[in-house]
Amino acid sequence: MLQFTAEQELENNLIKQLVSGISQWTYRDDLHTEEELWENFRKKLEANNKDVLNGVPLTEQEFRQIQNQLQFPNFYEAARWLSGENGIAKVQVQREDAALGTIRLRVINRQDVAGGSSSYEVINQFKSNKRSLDDNDRRFDVTLLINGLPMIHIELKNRAHPYMDAFRQIRKYLKEGKFTGIYSTLQMFVITNGAETRYIASAIDTKLNEQFLTKWVDHENQPITDYLEFAQEVLSIPMAHKMVTQYTVIDNNRKALILLRPYQIHAIEAVKQASMQSKSGYVWHTTGSGKTLTSYKVAKNLLQIPSIQKTIFIVDRRDLDQQTTASFLSYSENDVVNIDETDNVNDLIKKLLSDDRTVVVTTIQKLNYVMKRFADKEGTKRYEKITQLKLAFVVDECHRAVSPQKKREIEAFFRQSLWYGFTGTPIFVENKKSVLGDLPQTTEQQYGECLHQYTVKEAIHDQAVLGFQVEYKATFAENTLDKIIEESHPQKRFNLDEMLLEEKEELLPKDVYEREDHMLEVIDSIVNNSRTKLGFSKGVGQTYDAILTTSSINKALNYYDLIKKVKSGETDIRVEEKTKRVLPDFPKIAITYSISENEESSSKEQDKMKEILEDYNKQFGTNFTLETMRAYNRNINDRLSRKKEKYLARSEQLDVVIVVDRLLTGFDAPCLSTLFIDRQPMQPHDLIQAFSRTNRLFDKSKKYGQIVTFQKPKIFEEEVKKALILYSNGGETEVLAPSWEEATDNFITAIEEMREIVSSPAEVEDLNMAELKKFIKAYQKLDRAYSSVQVYTDFTEDKMGTVFPIDEDEIEEFHGRYKNALEEIKEDDPDIDEEVEPIDIFYELESVKTEEINYEYILNLIQAFVPSGDDEYELISKVDQKATDEVNQYIDQLAKSNEKLARLMRHLWNSIQQEPENYRDQNVSNLLEDMIQGTSYEVQQEFSDKWQVDEEELAYVMENYNPKKKHQNGEQELQRTADYSTYKEKAEEPVSKLKYGKTMRKELDKVMKEEILPLRRQ
Repeated sequence: MLQFTAEQELENNLIKQLVSGISQWTYRDDLHTEEELWENFRKKLEANNKDVLNGVPLTEQEFRQIQNQLQFPNFYEAARWLSGENGIAKVQVQREDAALGTIRLRVINRQDVAGGSSSYEVINQFKSNKRSLDDNDRRFDVTLLINGLPMIHIELKNRAHPYMDAFRQIRKYLKEGKFTGIYSTLQMFVITNGAETRYIASAIDTKLNEQFLTKWVDHENQPITDYLEFAQEVLSIPMAHKMVTQYTVIDNNRKALILLRPYQIHAIEAVKQASMQSKSGYVWHTTGSGKTLTSYKVAKNLLQIPSIQKTIFIVDRRDLDQQTTASFLSYSENDVVNIDETDNVNDLIKKLLSDDRTVVVTTIQKLNYVMKRFADKEGTKRYEKITQLKLAFVVDECHRAVSPQKKREIEAFFRQSLWYGFTGTPIFVENKKSVLGDLPQTTEQQYGECLHQYTVKEAIHDQAVLGFQVEYKATFAENTLDKIIEESHPQKRFNLDEMLLEEKEELLPKDVYEREDHMLEVIDSIVNNSRTKLGFSKGVGQTYDAILTTSSINKALNYYDLIKKVKSGETDIRVEEKTKRVLPDFPKIAITYSISENEESSSKEQDKMKEILEDYNKQFGTNFTLETMRAYNRNINDRLSRKKEKYLARSEQLDVVIVVDRLLTGFDAPCLSTLFIDRQPMQPHDLIQAFSRTNRLFDKSKKYGQIVTFQKPKIFEEEVKKALILYSNGGETEVLAPSWEEATDNFITAIEEMREIVSSPAEVEDLNMAELKKFIKAYQKLDRAYSSVQVYTDFTEDKMGTVFPIDEDEIEEFHGRYKNALEEIKEDDPDIDEEVEPIDIFYELESVKTEEINYEYILNLIQAFVPSGDDEYELISKVDQKATDEVNQYIDQLAKSNEKLARLMRHLWNSIQQEPENYRDQNVSNLLEDMIQGTSYEVQQEFSDKWQVDEEELAYVMENYNPKKKHQNGEQELQRTADYSTYKEKAEEPVSKLKYGKTMRKELDKVMKEEILPLRRQ
């Protein structure tokens, strides 16, 4: 029988690794309680601030002031504090002796690594005490302290458990409000089962998204998963200090802490090394892997090099990259380096000539004007100063933003410049540009050598981005295609029977795809055959959104009109009831394109845009005009990306945005799942750029970035293959999801394999334990295959029971048996010698449909009404009536099935609406959990008092109660504590001693099912 290393041994080995060799970590086995941690921190603080304290130690009252400042409402606020003043996090103390005034004490220096005032300690088995009588004591595994404050927490499981058990443990502690007090300073969680290790930035339980668990990779992108190797690479000093101070970014818009992924860190260090050697170069990081964030950190970190006076971050056309600039400003709000967005050319010149060492965000157009302004100023002091500046240019989307010719002109003007280009799609010899004279034709020629590479294949392997699922659709049959070719080439005779499909497609006239019947087929596919792609099973407010890209503004406008007609029932294509049942207002559409594309448009097109803006204003209560098109485009960006809390409400969301080229590069929207393409294949780099709008990580249900093409399917497929081979190091098969045919075969195989174990649901009852485990694994495989096949537009429900030898009713029956089998497995002896590999008892079924609004989605909506940080509560902007109505509707809906939970939620919701200030900086999830625990505790007390049983034993039974089990854990121990004589004295109508135990047990079942389990959402 397989033996697994005990969890305690893993813990000991980890601590040994951390403190061995030349490590700066010190093991403190004397720190186990909050009081001990505070006292330890106090000693560090006083030792590091002897100059400020000037021989007068802190009093108790003064130290309480500090404790209050360091007990943060959430990890985001802790990160803001940690960013510090000029990189030093401080606390302020009003001294009791008024003559000593107010002092500021240094706590942590972001740059002070492994020396001077920084100390590094390891603790384990910290005891988190009960916050209330109904709470539980918890023991944490390993925590790393910097200057006495918890910064990194590590949760371990042994190899018999999946590493996700450690993640679930952390989420449970968060939900219970355990990481509070001195632990509220945490910046990073690490989870491991020894063999698999991941890290993630600290966040509240509802926002701790497992999709963002990160695997460490080394400089060659080789994974480091063993916990001791991970500790050596990531948790050693100075690396651990850098992780929580220098490799973090605070996103002010999302109110979230971001921890950089390993490839981002390696790229930053590579650019830093190159700049110290006065070398330029480029970074190839696949689109969707966080290039903007990486380039922000590179731009900022370059200022640490004394020889560089300023970093210039160049963005593309101003309206196209509002999102990039906004991201930079959001990241920099709490950072030690200012980000200056230049408003005009005078402003840019002023910033360039100032002595401030800043990152300047500007456009190529403004740099052009600067050079023109100084063209005739040679010999002047200002000319000499500006042309001799030692600058580092950082260029996001480096080919789109700066042409080879323009870069050469800028280099000739700014004579001491270094250049660092960022691209997800480099230009290689295979797809080199056609340019004049000796201008660069490839990325390497334009910027220098590749400093760091992270391809889409590597990113998918590391789960940093999703793979692509591409469907190539034809909107007419092959016999219709033949007819179109004959009609459009009347002078030629073709032997169509012998021609390949791609040869026929080459002969198609372009106008065939301009016809209304083709466009209606496309719309039908989007509105009626893409429910799974758009996540309809997740319910209102949580569906994904999509982009439809066309070949021209005119065609985009035609689509806009046609979709409106479909929605109003004016065409043969209608929005199906199945679609309307989930989203009655689907699809909510908008159209956007760059202003420059429309400069010479006719008055007809101007009038059309006015109509579009009127529709938009009516739909969302906005007031955009032709004069405020930039603001309109920015609003569409925000609505489509849903990064701001306001856009979590269904009432504020878009479903489909129609574009020509805008948003196909540089736009980041994790909730965007699908790109519909009704145009000819683009160039390889443009294809990958466009595809990559869809493959951002978001939630567990989003498996792939989904692409559906509607023109020349065979030709399109060949072009996609070429592009993927070029940009994935030959890893095309690892990048693409299975084809429809492959997905079909996988599902049929999964059905057949399950039938080999059990031919019908009824037979599951007769399986022994080993067979039951095989059935569970087979059903999980079938579930994954069923979930996968449903995403394709070729999937229709009438294929169940015909193409696929199982119908939905039978799957539902098997599902019920599967749930029962899981319960049996959980009750089984965990040490049983298994004939099959261990099964995942926490596997979450993917194919199960639900149209119920997600509980956490509503909690996040309510959270948006809670004021946070130092923001003032703005009634007009915060109180969104549509979002309010949505919360009320959900609670009303919840009350029909779970009146107990709905009542608590409504009470909290009403209180927040009436007195929002009372809830500033509080976590709605924790507040509701406290109310649930409080209610449960009252029920527990009443039951204990009525039946005269020990409250602690009762608490254990209630905590571990399973409605599917006949006998509960701890039931016998509870019965032994029963005091019948006291019960008889107190009860008005006591039952006989003979019936006492059975009646009490029966009432416990009733109380659990009616009072407690509904609060646990079971």
